[in-house]
Amino acid sequence: MSDAQKKQNFLHGTALLAMATAIVKVIGALYKIPLNAIIGSQGFGYFNTAYDIYNVLLMVSTAGLPVAMSRMISQASSLRHYNQVRRIYHTARGIFLGLGIGGSLLMTVFCRQLAVFQNQPDAWAAIGCLGPCVLLICLMSTFRGFFQGQSNMIPTSVSQVIEAAVKLIVGMAAAVILLKTTGSVPLAAGGAILGVTASCLVSSVYLYVCFRKSYGYLPVTEDSPRSYADTAKGLLLIAVPITLGSAILQFFTMMETKIYMGQLLNLGYSQGAADTMRGIYGMCLTIFNMPCAFITPITISIIPAITAQLTLCNYREAKATEESAVRITGLVSMPCAFGLALLARPITALLGRFSGASLDLAQKLMFVLAIAIAFNAVVMVTTAIMQAHGHAGRPVTNMLIGGVLNLIAVYVLTGNPSIHILGTPIGILVCYVSISILNLVSLGTLIEQPPAVAKNLLRPFLSAALMGLAVTACYKGLTALRVESGLLLCALPVALGVVVYALAAVRLKAITRSDCLLLPKGQRIADFLKL
Repeated sequence: MSDAQKKQNFLHGTALLAMATAIVKVIGALYKIPLNAIIGSQGFGYFNTAYDIYNVLLMVSTAGLPVAMSRMISQASSLRHYNQVRRIYHTARGIFLGLGIGGSLLMTVFCRQLAVFQNQPDAWAAIGCLGPCVLLICLMSTFRGFFQGQSNMIPTSVSQVIEAAVKLIVGMAAAVILLKTTGSVPLAAGGAILGVTASCLVSSVYLYVCFRKSYGYLPVTEDSPRSYADTAKGLLLIAVPITLGSAILQFFTMMETKIYMGQLLNLGYSQGAADTMRGIYGMCLTIFNMPCAFITPITISIIPAITAQLTLCNYREAKATEESAVRITGLVSMPCAFGLALLARPITALLGRFSGASLDLAQKLMFVLAIAIAFNAVVMVTTAIMQAHGHAGRPVTNMLIGGVLNLIAVYVLTGNPSIHILGTPIGILVCYVSISILNLVSLGTLIEQPPAVAKNLLRPFLSAALMGLAVTACYKGLTALRVESGLLLCALPVALGVVVYALAAVRLKAITRSDCLLLPKGQRIADFLKL
């Protein structure tokens, strides 16, 4: 396969995963936004508490191994060592099963103790219902790692859409039925979580069917695979540092929740009031995670692409792929950061259905989180680049430093009565800014020919700044005209922003013709944009 084809596979894979992510986010909005209205901010707080614990166990189970599988399978496939590809899969599957069973038992058996630990004892039902998902996600990650290592993103993309659709149907139905029959908000939150478990089960079945077909098509070769012990060692050498980094962030997120909930109670807020503030913050985090999710396809696609290029000693092509990934990251993250910051009030009013004091709080929380989007994107893409180069340990150290700074900031700021829960997103911003700086320094010291990150982010930043001016003018004009429709206050500035950003990005050459040509229908896109 030529270098151009490999880069094309990277961008095609990114495009496929991005399209799937867009569909998933639309379905997710149809799930979480009405769910917030059905079970209320307090119930949504229980829902998010279960997710925080689940994410810690999920990261321990799946964060590093799919990346390790992807890297090792990409290396073996580049060298046409398909017996080693088979060995990698079987070894990873055994590790995944052990981790998945342990994580599921922990969440299911100790759901009440975990809820109490999080200062939300009524979240036990949601935590318990989410327990089986850890095992199912582990199985899904085994299959996805196998496909991604061969730059085949179709099964992953389709399974994500299936997962989101089933979650919407089963979760909403279970939440409504349990709330009507029992009147219990904690049980209704647990019912919403059942949709997640059901979706993982259906998605696992789909991936298994795809895997059986693809595995059977692997070419028969005469290479001698490494032993199971050596293969496991290779997987763990890559996976453990990545898992530690991801688990550290998730652990800090869980501890962050414990800290700010405890501080709110210490300030004199009732449990119900603290739970409600937790729910408002949880909805803002949901909005924050939407644009961040579009960076994940880039990081998933870039690792096997760069690994294959480095395996064949194509260092110039590897750098070009890295800089292309940075540009696309900036093109996605910068307008989202500016848009959500400048339209924080109408967006949280529309999506969260907040009003009065709740809307004032949501606006402040969303504004800070929006700024953090740009830095989170830098963290994600620079971490992926270091992992592709085999430097999985340095990002862990950087994440540990950022996480500690986050907890310190949250503890100090949320204990201040005039700041209270607003200190939590400020802590997140401090965390991502510090990790971004540390990652950029690390790239310069670890990689002989590091990508020009700042240079490739500058033009998307300037394009987004111009967009921000137009969006602000439009929103202020609508408010001056006393437009009260929440939909219009969001839709019109966003529509104008899309047009202005597209024009600015083309004029400032934030995207290149070579980038467009490597996308599906790239020739038509490049000609339309006159690149």
